[in-house]
Amino acid sequence: MEGLADFWVRRALTDVGTYDWCVSEFVRVSGELLPPRVFYRWCPELRDGARTRSGTPVHLQLLGSDPVSMADNAAQAVALGAPAIDLNFGCPAKIVNRHGGGAILLDEPERVHAVTRAVRAAVPAHIPVSVKMRLGNEDMDLALDNALGVQEAGAAWLTVHGRTKRQGYRPPAYWDRIGAIRERVTLPVIANGEIWTLEDARRCQAESGCQDLMLGRGAVANPMLTREVAGGEPTGWTEVLAVLRAFGADIVGTGSEAQLCGRVKQWLSYSRRRWPQAGPLMESVKRETRLADLRAILERESGGNNDGQVVSF
Repeated sequence: MEGLADFWVRRALTDVGTYDWCVSEFVRVSGELLPPRVFYRWCPELRDGARTRSGTPVHLQLLGSDPVSMADNAAQAVALGAPAIDLNFGCPAKIVNRHGGGAILLDEPERVHAVTRAVRAAVPAHIPVSVKMRLGNEDMDLALDNALGVQEAGAAWLTVHGRTKRQGYRPPAYWDRIGAIRERVTLPVIANGEIWTLEDARRCQAESGCQDLMLGRGAVANPMLTREVAGGEPTGWTEVLAVLRAFGADIVGTGSEAQLCGRVKQWLSYSRRRWPQAGPLMESVKRETRLADLRAILERESGGNNDGQVVSF
């Protein structure tokens, strides 16, 4: 979710969805104590009680491999107001893995354990330390070793993405393998991966045995997915358009016109995974470089779609 679930997207999603908490983009730790400005850059919510505009708590995520440096930076983050620390052992990005971070560490359960234990010891006892991991790096052989290691190190809960690094984001996600981990550990396990719809969420819960879910790209494709999972009304296309238009209004002044249009189009592109209407709309705006023009197109679209809803801006 690096480069996607930033401050502005977190704000937009938590404005319309019900989340217990959300997680920042990862703060990369590479051997030095980072200054406060770095934490504020990746998690601006630290300046507002570590909550989004809607009041949703934001946990700060760290990515790195050196136990001492990770512990020092976790303590720094907590001093700045982070209510919880999440450790990233799941990132599949090649550049991250080449520098000894993310999913490649799953080949070294002892290192995963050491980092988790060091961070747990460095922050106050009331601050949760959680871990996010994949089922493995190249294969799933060490999944349970990693899970048991972070449990022994004192992690408060474990979030598991149901694929290895090699499998990337190719369907399917192996929710049953998350369940195999859940059956062997005593700490809470949260399931993640390939949850795009309410039906996906229910199947993931059934196959993994996990009642708690972490949503990533699926929440961007359908900003009201959490409402549907909680038993609320199905989402309408115009509701999605309203979120995109509000997002476009929020980000005015935070970059160049072309950059801001790119942000809205990036979100719209994800929407194609869930909404057939998003494809033709994406074609109509893909060359737009002025945010006002792009928002005007979204405005017209929201007044003339076929789901019977009209949303004013």
